[in-house]
This record gives sequence, C-alpha cells and structure tokens, in this order.
Amino acid sequence: MIKTVILDFDGTIGDTCSLIVKTMQQTLSALALPVSTAEKCAATIGLPLRQCFVHLLGNDSETATRCEAKYRELFAINNANYRVPVFPHVVETIKLLHDEGTEISIASSRSHRSLQAFLSDMELEGYVRCVVASNDVERAKPAPDMIMKILEETGCRACEAIMVGDTCFDIDMGHNAGTITCGVTYGNGKPNDLKDADYLIDDFALLADIVHNNKG
Repeated sequence: MIKTVILDFDGTIGDTCSLIVKTMQQTLSALALPVSTAEKCAATIGLPLRQCFVHLLGNDSETATRCEAKYRELFAINNANYRVPVFPHVVETIKLLHDEGTEISIASSRSHRSLQAFLSDMELEGYVRCVVASNDVERAKPAPDMIMKILEETGCRACEAIMVGDTCFDIDMGHNAGTITCGVTYGNGKPNDLKDADYLIDDFALLADIVHNNKG
C-alpha cells in the first residue's frame, strides 16, 4: 500500500533544464573556466550543486565551491522574472492524490529556499507535507538520507512510499532507502538511467494509477 509519494523537483515537477544549463554555462564563463556543453551540464542535474561542478571540472573542490557561489548569484538574476514551466498533469495529479489522502513530499538536490519559492509560485504549498533539500541532510542523493527524513516526519514505512524521479540518482536513492521507485521518462535522465526503477511512466498522470493499484 502506497501512503506517501516522494517527488524529485527538477525534471519531475518543473522543467528547469534550460534555466539550470544556461546558468551553469554562464558560471563557467564568468570564472574563465572551460564551458561544458549543454548535454554535459544537463547530465549533472539531480546532484547537489557543488558536486555538479566537480563532475564537470574534475575533483577540484575549491573551484567547485567558487562555482557554486557564482551560480547562486547568477541564478537569482536569471530566475527573477522567470516562471518555471510545470510538466503536464503534475499539478492536478498532486492535488488529486493529496485530496485522496496520500501524503506528498519533495526530495530535491536544490536548496530548501528555492524549493519553497517554486512551490509557492506553482500554488502547491498546501498540498506538500514535507520538503527536504540537499542542505537539510548530511548526505545527498543517492544516499537515503532525504527519504529517511521524510519517512520519519510522515511516520510512513519505506515499503509504503514511492520515490518518483527522472534520474538514476533518484532511483538509487529510493532503492537505498527501501522504497518503491518510479522513473519519469520526460525529464533530464535517459531511459537507460531508469532501467532499475519498479515503474516507468511517460506522463505524470499515470502516477495516480500506480498509487491506486497499490492501495490494497
């Protein structure tokens, strides 16, 4: 029985890829660093921000820390008048599941503050029980910390929760925590990245069917 749905944000709820990639490339350019391709930048989405730059630049944590600070500065500018597109059927499906008694939570590698701002903009705040960001836990994806924190707050068992995301980091985090997993194929990940998920959907609305079929 699924009692709690845990959702990734980037690539699962919000279509932030172009905004993130643009800001990553601007960051690298501003710091006179080699500018990675859009594909390489997009492949890091889902990791904590500093780790994204470690992946792009190598194991230089000091430079990655500089990139993180510059990225946040540029992101605030780029996002000031930008309305993040929500993927089809996300808002109505979240509201439907919530109204049926399913707990909705968010586990994302972005910061807590930005998540709350996005959820407010999308008018989803009242439908989400718990928001856990990378800066709320000691270990980020694919470690199970985010999910364990959500389970502790909701009082739900791992076998009663489903982790929904668009990258292998989300699916691995779900497996590491012992939850059911569901990959969405419309996000930033590639289909092969999601091959270990228990379910695969190409439309967020299909998540309601999975929850309904796991009610008894």
